Amino acid sequence: MLVAVGCARHKGEVPEISDIFDRVARRRRRDRAQPDYAGFDFIRAAMLDGIAERLDTVKRDFTDMLDLGCFDTSFAPAGARVARVDAGLAFARAAGGVQADEDRLPFADASFDCVISAGVLDQVNDLPGALTLARRVLRPDGLFLGALVGGGSLPTLRAAFRAVEGERPAARLHPQIDVRSAGDLLVRAGFALPVADVETIEVDYGSLGTMLDDLRGMAATNLLRARSPLTRGTLGAAAASFAAAADVDGRTHERIDIVFLTGWAPDASQPQPAKRGSATSSLAQALGGARDSRS
Repeated sequence: MLVAVGCARHKGEVPEISDIFDRVARRRRRDRAQPDYAGFDFIRAAMLDGIAERLDTVKRDFTDMLDLGCFDTSFAPAGARVARVDAGLAFARAAGGVQADEDRLPFADASFDCVISAGVLDQVNDLPGALTLARRVLRPDGLFLGALVGGGSLPTLRAAFRAVEGERPAARLHPQIDVRSAGDLLVRAGFALPVADVETIEVDYGSLGTMLDDLRGMAATNLLRARSPLTRGTLGAAAASFAAAADVDGRTHERIDIVFLTGWAPDASQPQPAKRGSATSSLAQALGGARDSRS
């Protein structure tokens, strides 16, 4: 997914210079989360529901599908063969898939007619590269559907740490991608007919500790290479700030924006934009006609 509180980097790690996220920490945390993940999958479940709704609007059948960042086998459309890949060995093994990072896919070009990805794209070091690879493994006119936690999410958690650490807090939350940037990334990756839209869900928490338990359970804690240890004092002060935002029932509201991505692998059969200069009348003529009709 995307967020939150972290610990020190693993010793002995040799990251790539361009990496934002700690690949080793990500694999280890996914492996730790795998045994109990079913109890913490509510955000990904909402993403998969949205993906299923979008699939239902497409009037064609998909037979060879890729679940990119699979977590488990909960994505299982009837009549389709689903290959699964996950950055964590435990998730990949339990799902009968392969272990690989999303920006290092092991599949040949044009292997699938549909690729879906729910809940992992905001933890990928090379997101433009990962989207480009997703487009390349699609056959012509193949469909990509993705979902990720987007910009504006977790405002209460952000405010709690900002209140404790000031306007320049330690790197505790991941960079977030808003819906407009998501659409631009689809275009950059070479998708045709790109669409990005957002849906919001709200979750109530009795304490910051409960929220952090959820984030650990869904393998969504801080994976930034530049993360710093969280002291007990900082955590306690952030918990108090989080609790101060609670309603009269003692529940603190948190918002999560889910950005959905839709794109198609280019194909000659798809609708094409009109060629520049092909219009038969000008905008000035149209506006002039409109002014005449109102006079």
